[in-house]
Amino acid sequence: MLLAAFGGPESPEEVMPFLERVVVGRKILPSRLEEVATHYHHCGGRSPVNDHNRALEVELAGVGLDWPVYLGNRNWHPYFEETLVRMREDGIGRALALFTTPYGSYPGCRQYLEDLERARATVGEGAPELVRVRSYFDHPGFIQASIERTRQALESLPEVERPGARLVFTAHNLPLAMARTSPYVGQLRLACSLVAEALGRPDWNLVFQSRSGPSGQPWLEPDLLDFLQGLPGTEAVLLSPIGFLSDHVEVLWDLDVEAAELCRGRGLSFRRAATVGVHSSFVRGLRQLLEESARPGSPVLKLQPEAFEHRTCGAECCRMPSRAY
Repeated sequence: MLLAAFGGPESPEEVMPFLERVVVGRKILPSRLEEVATHYHHCGGRSPVNDHNRALEVELAGVGLDWPVYLGNRNWHPYFEETLVRMREDGIGRALALFTTPYGSYPGCRQYLEDLERARATVGEGAPELVRVRSYFDHPGFIQASIERTRQALESLPEVERPGARLVFTAHNLPLAMARTSPYVGQLRLACSLVAEALGRPDWNLVFQSRSGPSGQPWLEPDLLDFLQGLPGTEAVLLSPIGFLSDHVEVLWDLDVEAAELCRGRGLSFRRAATVGVHSSFVRGLRQLLEESARPGSPVLKLQPEAFEHRTCGAECCRMPSRAY
């Protein structure tokens, strides 16, 4: 199995080269990169996403997955090319590729497919064949882990505040043009509704965070901070970062620093649910996904069988619009 991830710096010296790699080809001002670099340095100068992915490798082995697991990154070492060379040297001819995002979008789906194909071409003869594992936004393992993480955060609020707490799900923002070419928002809303229903919270909101593009370009709304600023005297806010698998820097900064400070300034109680991380339900769910992909005819586990039947990219799915950035 190839765990295909975004990647992240491992030391303060790697922060700026990593960020420059992420935005190559995009019109991002140097001042914006310097600003984002301070977020990484605030969190110790490294990304916790790497530790999460390494822990995920260990946890998958712990639930009886007897295939070799390899980690490859889009934006930092080990790059896809490096990992594919290692796999070839180890005699791997075919592997399942699991993307570390549950949702379909250009950066979360199509771009991984493109980058992996380029990496295979670079490696050349003997590069392993890669079979993409389907999206898992409504897989029971992912949803159950999200439910339990959100419930834990809700129960950490004072009992008197829980009934009126505002449940707000967060996900990474996308340019509106990019969102329109993918099932991203629809899949997010379905996942949110499944979690909220299980918690008995019919009133919830989905907001978007971590916008990084030009100010004049339309992006998905509402923005997290704008939404919190406009809340009318709610006593408590519960943020559930359902769009993310791990507590990486954008979660730690955008939610635990910026959103928390805004809530404190407005006198609002604030709680943030943990991401699914290596929750046992999620890890078991990933094993089921992998077995489903490797063994044709295995049960397809999903909570909404009639919705989003095409969970892998078709020829035109999740395309990058010509003016997305």
